[in-house]
Amino acid sequence: MSKERKPKMTRQRQVILDELCHTRTHPTADQLFERVRKRLPRIGLATVYRNLDSMDKAGLIRRLDDGTQRRYDADVSRHYHVRCLHCGSIDDIFDLEFHSPGDGLRSANDFEILDHHLEFLGICPKCR
Repeated sequence: MSKERKPKMTRQRQVILDELCHTRTHPTADQLFERVRKRLPRIGLATVYRNLDSMDKAGLIRRLDDGTQRRYDADVSRHYHVRCLHCGSIDDIFDLEFHSPGDGLRSANDFEILDHHLEFLGICPKCR
């Protein structure tokens, strides 16, 4: 997958990335903004959004989008996610192995498959 050139690591960008790296909850931009503001009181929400977008495009973080809410993940390694249908929480799944369907899809529609996204839906332990 083609990503943009790595953005300059400004102080604001580093703090946003640090906060994202120190959570496993896949926070929204608003949630990250609240955390970052404790360290950088003058930062604006638009700045957080811009930096998240820039880091996602550069492949430093991953944006998770379910159509209603964007969440962010600092772990860009190959893994999957499970989303709770009740509360919207997201958890990582690392121990599943799927083989890429690239060859079969390419012969079916002549696309060169660069990546794929798979998300599982369920009910988390708190909502059960």
